[in-house]
Amino acid sequence: MKLLWDSALGLLVVTGGLLGLTLPFGKLATAAGVPAMVWAFVISLGAGGVLLLALLLRGQGVALTPHRLRYFLITAAVSYAFPNLLMFSAIPHLGAGYTGIMFTLSPVITLVFSILLGVRRPNMLGVAGIAVGFVGAVMVAVTRGEAGQPAEFIWVAVGLLIPVSLAAGNIYRTVDWPEGTGPIELAVGSHLASATMLLAGILALFGVTAFAPLGEVSLVAAGQMASASAMFVFFFRLQAVGGPVYLSQIGYVAAAVGLFAGTIFLGEHYQLLTWAGAVIITAGVFITTKAQNQTSPKAQSQAA
Repeated sequence: MKLLWDSALGLLVVTGGLLGLTLPFGKLATAAGVPAMVWAFVISLGAGGVLLLALLLRGQGVALTPHRLRYFLITAAVSYAFPNLLMFSAIPHLGAGYTGIMFTLSPVITLVFSILLGVRRPNMLGVAGIAVGFVGAVMVAVTRGEAGQPAEFIWVAVGLLIPVSLAAGNIYRTVDWPEGTGPIELAVGSHLASATMLLAGILALFGVTAFAPLGEVSLVAAGQMASASAMFVFFFRLQAVGGPVYLSQIGYVAAAVGLFAGTIFLGEHYQLLTWAGAVIITAGVFITTKAQNQTSPKAQSQAA
């Protein structure tokens, strides 16, 4: 365990793998009739609750200030509630593997936002990476999900909004990080804020009966909550050991887990063009990562 705790590569594989499990778990849950909003609530409540318990056992807590409350609410909406709602809504239409590919676009879109907002100046390598990633995204988008089951373009658009939301969250978390606050404390506050938002939405739109289908997938729900809370523990350790640029690569691992789990265990099938597009997106992200390595530490932090 000590060897894993100090290994950036090991932490990357474990963190990305745990993130990737969200995709097949989400497909199993939504197939059983669990609303997307309820499953997103399960993740936020599980991660926030377990991490809060860990803080309390260490004699710590979550201090509330106006700045932290703002951070919790905005991060909850942009980084957790909204992208998870999009993801679990799209999975039944696009497949777990196809939806997972969307994670790989997050670093590229984060770089685009950084350039548009003037956080950093573009260089030729960064522009090339964005262009390559865009080509790959177009290739994946035109296949419209599983082979022989093309989804409506509206669901492809929903899938593409996932990395946009994640990228916006990456930028916001960096520029508005409350000074003197640890990452686990921020994760607890943000996840519990996300759970609160989602619970309010569930009760307003569906009522308590929306939770009934969870009984059919209780083991899957337990596995999802355990993997989500463990993922965030390794996530913050990876951020400390590998840095923000290395951290951004968990999307590759998550996408690979989603693609192979969907193909091997869930019976999903994808066109060759989908697989080729995924490879090209990965190449684009490697190029943008290389471009980020050529910038200052401050600029790198924007692309986490």
